[in-house]
Amino acid sequence: MYPEPDPQADLQADADVDSTYAESEITDTESLRSWILAYRIENNRTYHVYGQHDYWGANDAEALEHMEIGHALFTKTFGGQLFLAPTDANPLNILDIGTGTGSWAMDVADQFPSAIVIGTDLSPSQPSWVPPNCKFQIDDCEADFCWQENKFDYIHIRGLHGTIRDWPRLYQQCLRVLRPGGYIEQAEYSATFTSEDGTIPPDGGIAAWNKVGIECHQKLGTELQVLETMASKMRSAGFESVTETSFKWPIGRWPKNPALKDLGTLAYHFVDTGAENWTLRLLTSVLGWAPEEVYLLCANLRKDLRTKKIHAIQQMRVVYARKPQL
Repeated sequence: MYPEPDPQADLQADADVDSTYAESEITDTESLRSWILAYRIENNRTYHVYGQHDYWGANDAEALEHMEIGHALFTKTFGGQLFLAPTDANPLNILDIGTGTGSWAMDVADQFPSAIVIGTDLSPSQPSWVPPNCKFQIDDCEADFCWQENKFDYIHIRGLHGTIRDWPRLYQQCLRVLRPGGYIEQAEYSATFTSEDGTIPPDGGIAAWNKVGIECHQKLGTELQVLETMASKMRSAGFESVTETSFKWPIGRWPKNPALKDLGTLAYHFVDTGAENWTLRLLTSVLGWAPEEVYLLCANLRKDLRTKKIHAIQQMRVVYARKPQL
């Protein structure tokens, strides 16, 4: 039998504890925060320092604007909805992996005020004023998950193509922390552009863009076009009722349909604000390009996308799947 603790004793300070030890604990915490916030600066862009691997995306003001446009683009594509999976009407615990600016997590927290929503990211890019049921954590999703089994009702992943070195392991970790009957949902867009009417020139800016990304990620060992394999990988991980939905983003105002014209305008701004964010760190550090070469690649891409005769499309897919019931 262990002795019962004295409630009054718990309220007393330990006189044997050296005050300098307590101060060092505070200093260590402040040092950790300072380290996380001391972003790396490369080519006048800032990048995270936390995590096992170097993520290619920046976390500066330009990158955050790009993420916000992306959130608006996905939401518009879904007709104002935040997700497609048939989740419970009142989920209790929701996880957003790679939350970015946290906009999706905050919106879903407002939608489900009784749920606890956790958004994780390598960078502390989220606002301080958030819904009371929304929390943000600095975390690397490629490390071991710290949550217990069967915790979450729903897990959300979006825009992590070209970042994960072991997708099967990530899906297996998601399966473990989902409750039986809970859903995972992932939305990814293609890193290349196509057209349905053959209007992309074979030697223009779009064609050049389509080549370099795949070459770069092959050297990195990351899967750039994960939208093509995420459904099969979820099945292999043990998920059931895997459902895939495909979308097309017209890039620019070339569609006749007014709704698609509006969607295309938003999609163009997403590419316009994201081109250097997607390529600058990768092409300079992996392929050895000069920054000026990257800027020229992006300029030529924009030139093609602004040409009305070029009807470029970006593919986007959503896959959701369920953890089997016990």
